[in-house]
Parts: sequence; structure tokens; C-alpha cells
Amino acid sequence: MNSSSRATGRTVLVSIRSMVVLTLILGLGYTALITLVGQVALPAQANGSLVRDASGEVVGSSLIGQSFTDADGAALPEYFQSRPSAAGDGYDGGASSGSNLGPENTDLISSITERKTTIAEREGVAESEVPADAVTASGSGLDPHISPAYASIQVDRVARARNLPVDEVRTLVAEHTQGPDLGYLGGSTVNVVELNLALDRLGG
Repeated sequence: MNSSSRATGRTVLVSIRSMVVLTLILGLGYTALITLVGQVALPAQANGSLVRDASGEVVGSSLIGQSFTDADGAALPEYFQSRPSAAGDGYDGGASSGSNLGPENTDLISSITERKTTIAEREGVAESEVPADAVTASGSGLDPHISPAYASIQVDRVARARNLPVDEVRTLVAEHTQGPDLGYLGGSTVNVVELNLALDRLGG
């Protein structure tokens, strides 16, 4: 074997050893380390931020919204309603998307007008009191949050449907209202999934 062949052989062996070592360190070791850190430091987030009902059954994730409607799509009066979703058939994690319709699109304008009328009638408020997030989808179509303004106009309906004091429901909304991220990014929000779960635990 000449020197050129020996040099090529050494290069190939070095490459193979490097690939094996780096695969063990970065492919297996790093993955195991990050998994361990996640499970120890942030177990809830690492496992999908799952939420459970009173019996301990997983009923969703606090990161993904849900529809609280009947089989015909009508709002269930005993639950706070989420904002609309354009993700698949609604809140489909495999089809995350907004409507991608521009502000002057006639279909979008028509659907917003219809939603505003429906919500105003359902909540017993003027159409001018219906906030924008109540009639428009989020960019991902998966957002579980609504504005405190949208939650506020739903309090009376939910309290009436569950035969609960209005102040008690309003307090529950306040307890599930989150301030802006890092104290200044965005506005305050209410997680509808967690709020409705708290209502179910409360009873009524």
C-alpha cells in the first residue's frame, strides 16, 4: 500500500471516529441532558403544558385553545367562549393557520359582522361593546387566550347558566387574568381553557 492510500485510509478512519463521537455527544448525550433538565426544571412545560379535569383526566393543553360549543356549533351558555379559529376545523394543532384574508376581503368583513351581531345578542350588549378578539382569529388559530374585555361581557351569561353569583364568576376571571409578558409585551389576557376548567371544578 503506497503512502497516498495509507493517508486516505487514516482520513477515512478519523472521519468515522469523529462521526461516531459527535453522534454520541450531540445526538444522544445532548438530547438526554436537555430532556433531563426539562423534566427536572420545567416538567409541566416539557410535557406539553397539559391540563386535567377534576378526575385527573387530560382534557387538553393550556397552550392550545378549544371550542366550547355543541354539535351544531352553538355556544354552550355555561362556558366562556374562545375567539374564532381558522386552524382546520378549529384549534387543529396539525393545521395551525390564520384565515390569511386581508382587512378589505368581503368574506372576512361579512363573517366579522355576523359574529359581532351573534355575540352582541348572546351576551346582551351593544355591538360596539364586542371587542375585536371576539370576532377575529389569532395568527396561529390556536391561541387559548381572550382579552379581559371579551371575558367581562360573558360573565353574566355564565353566572346565570351555572346559577352562580356574578361576583364569584368575576373573581374567577380575575384570578385567571395574566398581565403582559415580561410586564410590558402585549396586553393582559385570560386563558379560556384554564378558566372553564376552574368553573367545572367550582361546580354550578
